Amino acid sequence: MHTEKAIEVVGLRQRYGDFEAVRGVSLEVRPGELFALLGTNGAGKTTTLETLEGYRSAHAGTVRVLGRDPHRDRREVRPSVGIMLQEGGFFADLTVAETIDVWRDLTPRARDRAELLELAGLLKQEKVRVRQLSGGQKRRLDLALAIVGHAKVLFLDEPTTGMDPEARGDTWQIIRDLVADGTTVLLTTHYLEEAEQLADRLAIMHQGRIEIAGTVGEVLAGHGDRIGFRVPPQLPVAELPSLTLPAPSGSSVDAQVAVNGGQTVATYRLTEEAGLQHALGELLRWADERDLRLSGLQVRSASLEDVFLHVVGHTTGEDDR
Repeated sequence: MHTEKAIEVVGLRQRYGDFEAVRGVSLEVRPGELFALLGTNGAGKTTTLETLEGYRSAHAGTVRVLGRDPHRDRREVRPSVGIMLQEGGFFADLTVAETIDVWRDLTPRARDRAELLELAGLLKQEKVRVRQLSGGQKRRLDLALAIVGHAKVLFLDEPTTGMDPEARGDTWQIIRDLVADGTTVLLTTHYLEEAEQLADRLAIMHQGRIEIAGTVGEVLAGHGDRIGFRVPPQLPVAELPSLTLPAPSGSSVDAQVAVNGGQTVATYRLTEEAGLQHALGELLRWADERDLRLSGLQVRSASLEDVFLHVVGHTTGEDDR
């Protein structure tokens, strides 16, 4: 099953009755790459993932995993694929070790139990019954079961939900090690930091379509820098300045005002690369002239969260169901 593309989707469409949940999605994932699929609730991520996993056939378009149709050729594809669903189905009265042994018995070329327990950080829970595990520990058991069989392609659907920050960081390292060993990973997550930390490339879905895709750097490009600060309580919001960008643009940028934690915060979004230093200097001169202290002053590049909110904000209201 050698192929230059571990996953290839062209023009995928999926319907539920008269509702089109996936509207012409195309993407590809290269061997040994981690691709993050992001989106709002109801964006079509799970439907897309279920199609790639072979649980449903495409209503239109083509889907290939390791060069084959994952639904029609499920018997050939499934041994090379690992799947971590949003919610796993366990036998509550089995221990962690017993649960892993059940999966190992069903999987050709299975990893050793001890290796899986160590990879998933569950050595101390080996004899604990599944019903006694925390939510984060159950997610780690889900991951252990997904990688029982040395999968060439691994689908991870919200893999760190319910984990504390330490466990999440440990899981990130497990995923990095799997990718370093050549495993192809398609990941969905609501944690944007997770995508920034792990993804070679990513795509943002909304309302059944991919709105933007590329490397993290490519996705962030063109979304500019940010200058933000807490508005002094004695300053009316209407008196915030417009910041003028240098020639040849000469355009002006107004503050976007929001209330965060009871504080009024002003943010200037600068999309022109040369504008940051000029705009910051202008803002500081304006504050000095009025003897104002700009508490919490921050200067930063656009984040993935900024891009995500921009995508969602620009597409909300179009057939949102």
